[in-house]
Amino acid sequence: MSERGLDRDGTIAREGALDRVPAAFAPVVDAARARITETFDGTRLHSAYIYGSIPRGTAVPGISDLDLQLVLHQEPSEADRADADVIEAALDRAFPQIDGVGVLLTGVGTLLSDLERHDAGFFVACLCTPLLGPDLAGRLPRYRPTSLLARETNGDLALALSRWRARAAEATTDTGRRVLSRGAARRIVRTGFTLVMPRWGGWTSDLDESAELFGRYYPERAAQMRTAAATGRTPSADPAVLSMLTDDLGPWLAAEYTAVHGERAPRP
Repeated sequence: MSERGLDRDGTIAREGALDRVPAAFAPVVDAARARITETFDGTRLHSAYIYGSIPRGTAVPGISDLDLQLVLHQEPSEADRADADVIEAALDRAFPQIDGVGVLLTGVGTLLSDLERHDAGFFVACLCTPLLGPDLAGRLPRYRPTSLLARETNGDLALALSRWRARAAEATTDTGRRVLSRGAARRIVRTGFTLVMPRWGGWTSDLDESAELFGRYYPERAAQMRTAAATGRTPSADPAVLSMLTDDLGPWLAAEYTAVHGERAPRP
């Protein structure tokens, strides 16, 4: 793999692996595998994956969260979501080395569809590490850092902004504002990176590197993006930080993204 996150043929390399999981998080991964197996039998579960800082080997005990992707044979139901919520809560309670658990649910048909090929498909093929079941990466293309990939992964930031503003207006506690600021900041940094990704010609999921790469092309917004990266790692309850993300940097970024890459194909 090259220094820009690419394989020798110029396609984006899969970024995680189970042998990169830090020792402190190995029991977490084992417990996640067991919980998923106990909860979702083979009639429901096609495959399971782990993604984020834990399989990248950069997780920090007490700070990093556990991110899981479950691919189901059918489209997720309310019962599937309820079972996933139970897994999230159980793992979060059991392991102090993780700060939160997130479980994504996707139907295999949706994931392999033409509409999701450069979004959910890319996510599984390049950003997820196989944990259980057959790996769907072999049924997906190899991806390059193109404008098409940029548009389909992050070309809908404006939709997220409207949801964040509504949640910010309803947030009455520091905990609520921290949760929102963390999610919004991470999304904004990733969008900032994919805005410049085709020009840079590579891939990274590292928040700090993403912010610095963005700043090379948009120096006037570099300080704000560095603040976003810091907030993505250590969330802030400061309303001013949240306002900067949702009312200043975010709207500018959404408009610039549309001008450069266009809008993501509409989803049902």
